[in-house]
Amino acid sequence: MEKIKVAVLLGGTSPERDVSIVSGKYVTQGLREAGYIVKPIDPALGINQPENEDELFISAIRETPPTEEELARYSNKNVIECINSHLLDDIDVVFIILHGKWGEDGTVQALLELRGKKYTGSGVLASAIGIDKNISKIVFKHNGVQTPDWFTIKKNKVDLNEIRRKIEKSFSYPCVVKPNDQGSTVGLSVVHCPEEIEPALELAFKYSDIALVEDFIEGKELTVGILGNMALPVIEIIPKGGIYDYYHKYTKGATEYIVPAEIPEEWTKKLQEQALIAFESVGCKGFARVDFRVTDKGETFCLEINTLPGMTGTSLVPKAAKAAGIEFPELVDRIVKLALLE
Repeated sequence: MEKIKVAVLLGGTSPERDVSIVSGKYVTQGLREAGYIVKPIDPALGINQPENEDELFISAIRETPPTEEELARYSNKNVIECINSHLLDDIDVVFIILHGKWGEDGTVQALLELRGKKYTGSGVLASAIGIDKNISKIVFKHNGVQTPDWFTIKKNKVDLNEIRRKIEKSFSYPCVVKPNDQGSTVGLSVVHCPEEIEPALELAFKYSDIALVEDFIEGKELTVGILGNMALPVIEIIPKGGIYDYYHKYTKGATEYIVPAEIPEEWTKKLQEQALIAFESVGCKGFARVDFRVTDKGETFCLEINTLPGMTGTSLVPKAAKAAGIEFPELVDRIVKLALLE
């Protein structure tokens, strides 16, 4: 039987470029262990891929995302050129591990559909809904998945006095300010007083034209991975000081993970049910991760869905899969097989 050829799309042009490269390295290794022929590709480089694939990979994720100046070296025109080139001619399926904008938002998925290539994970519409926190929260609420109260602000319509009034009327402090369409907590701030609003908005607007302001839910941070139609064991996330931000996500030892979470059984059942409803209501496929805050009384609040969750050494879906008895090569093998079934 001829081996299946998989292209792993990694890197890309979003602020989550570094995370994507490390995820791509793990996925490439895992797929090879599972018996696939694998070609790692950074679409941000267009058709000019390095002869030695090791040049595509970085050894570690830095404490902060790449700067605007660093990302300016890469062009989305290169991505279009790459997808439409000979690089994918002999590929059976594409494993997308491009995190954030231009990879997780349906754009690359649309290009691959135009090219007639099968790919892993969610389709165009589900990806677009998932990356848009405002729209996904509307979908959650409509389908009975509780989410923290929120409102959005457009970059060119900032009235600080009006925003402060709206916060105090809607949910008070602390609250969360974050870009509407980024992942990996890029550009996120927890705001404790009116004076912190302006710098938090400035940070969020560095990454998006729309900022989302959301009630901060006191309690535990929990997440549920989804594989196919199965909810994986719940993980509790305990950052060592501060919030679960970019630094705490990708710095080894900066966060403690309890897998499976040591919570009452009814909490686990409810979180897994809510995660599956969120996954299905958005229209996701393959795999995803759904993030929650849970109060001391067990009230669950869905924060967001990640349609292309990380696959690094500190990433959560691989941890949850392992707790369910699924080692990393089997995890990526299952994700590819789900894509080939489409």
